[in-house]
Amino acid sequence: MRHFPPRRIVCLTEETVETLYLLGEQDRIVGVSGYAVRPPQVRREKPRVSAFVSADIPNILVLEPDLVLAFSDLQAGIVADLVRAGIDVHVFNQRDVAGILAMIRTLGALVGAAERAEKLAQGLERRLATIAATPRPSPRPRVYFEEWDDPLISGIGWVSELIEIAGGTDIFPELRRQQAAKDRIVAAEAVREAAPEIILASWCGKKVVPTRIKQRDGWRDIPAVRDDRIIEIKSPIILQPGPAALTDGLDAIVTALWE
Repeated sequence: MRHFPPRRIVCLTEETVETLYLLGEQDRIVGVSGYAVRPPQVRREKPRVSAFVSADIPNILVLEPDLVLAFSDLQAGIVADLVRAGIDVHVFNQRDVAGILAMIRTLGALVGAAERAEKLAQGLERRLATIAATPRPSPRPRVYFEEWDDPLISGIGWVSELIEIAGGTDIFPELRRQQAAKDRIVAAEAVREAAPEIILASWCGKKVVPTRIKQRDGWRDIPAVRDDRIIEIKSPIILQPGPAALTDGLDAIVTALWE
């Protein structure tokens, strides 16, 4: 029998896990993504039932969820299998800061915690506004965010926005609305020509190796390389479109730009 608000939720994305914990609704979670690391106790409290584009469907069914939370077309195959098995699924598709805030509010409504979700979202909005209004030296530093190293992929929408909120200038702002990674591939020459003063990198789950970046053909004269301003930002706090990006992720960008 299905229950709403749902009593048993499987989260196939890290950001929904963190949001439910922040809302105090973690007891509803019965299964999580293998990449879920926030808050730290989720690793020992919740069974892992999926990667990002694959999932253990039989294990999910054993958990008897009332609702499964998924993300984007990248999980469409998982979603189709679950729907065919008679499971209710909600798919989020947030790709920018506004979308992250809307996800928090929607998820709160789904679990009967709309008031707490609104309070959380408003607190994050105030935080973003305060950081954006902080006086910074001029001109704004030019920033290149690298999401992957081969091919070079620049950052998605919310990352670009957070760079600007932190007081920087994204050298590829035109890519902000490109959802697919293949549409955010950039040429090494384009990065050289843009001459970023800071390089932020988060290689989607693998460790960033600044030496490799420095050794790229023609990159030694890029200001960020010349001045040794290549900073790794850990994937869990910047590449997941959820509260982590608006808190620890944004703080890491501010630190990289100004400290």
